[in-house]
Amino acid sequence: MKLWDGMPPHQSADTELAPELHIRAVEGAELGIVICPGGAYMELAEHEGAAYAAWLNSVGVSAAVLDYRVAPCRAPAQMADVQRAIRLARHALAQHGVRKLGVMGSSAGGHLAAAASVHYDRTFYPPQDAQDAASARPDFTVLCYPVIDLRVPSATRSSLLGAAPDSQLQAFYSPHLHVTADTPPAFLWHTAADEGVSAENSLMYAAALVRNGVSCELHMYPKGHHGLGLAQNHPYVSRWTQELCRWLQAFCAGQTAPPVVRGY
Repeated sequence: MKLWDGMPPHQSADTELAPELHIRAVEGAELGIVICPGGAYMELAEHEGAAYAAWLNSVGVSAAVLDYRVAPCRAPAQMADVQRAIRLARHALAQHGVRKLGVMGSSAGGHLAAAASVHYDRTFYPPQDAQDAASARPDFTVLCYPVIDLRVPSATRSSLLGAAPDSQLQAFYSPHLHVTADTPPAFLWHTAADEGVSAENSLMYAAALVRNGVSCELHMYPKGHHGLGLAQNHPYVSRWTQELCRWLQAFCAGQTAPPVVRGY
């Protein structure tokens, strides 16, 4: 489904980008997840979008893949897209039984998912219809080797904020600086050997959750390059899908756990 009727907010008329939400519902599933693929805000990686959705469906979780806007569109266009997607997915998937909706992202998509989790109470676009009355707060967050700290120069930061963003903009789009006790619980994983996005990013977000008493779980694997996705051919990293299933089952059952960090 298209996110917007007519010209999307924060977009010029000469830009041909049409953000969409691809719903993949599992009838009777209690959990649903909006997926934000990675791609440094320059492109969208299919193996972190459609492939995730197919796997989630296979374990009984409904999914909605978000094709959000990338360069040349800059912030806050992406925040408008993810907020609108969460609201539309909440409405669409509720008709199939979903009662808890999370947001998931990898790399730059992880940044967008984390930003949506801490800035859910901000207004990034004017209401479009009755569905915008729904909450934009995700019930939980899943972050796969996410970009978190935009105070550090990177291709992701340049695509989203421009070549020389001011310090206030850098800070606003660094999710770990905005975690509160109301931030949704999170599941994170990263590899210590990631040269594309430092594992420090996941550690920063997890530490902010711990400081604010928010339930979280971080899995750190010693080896593995950036952008592994499902990591089906990696003997250790592929465990993350099993660990996420366990975590989601506990969340669905209403069980909460203290913060934990696991290494392998």
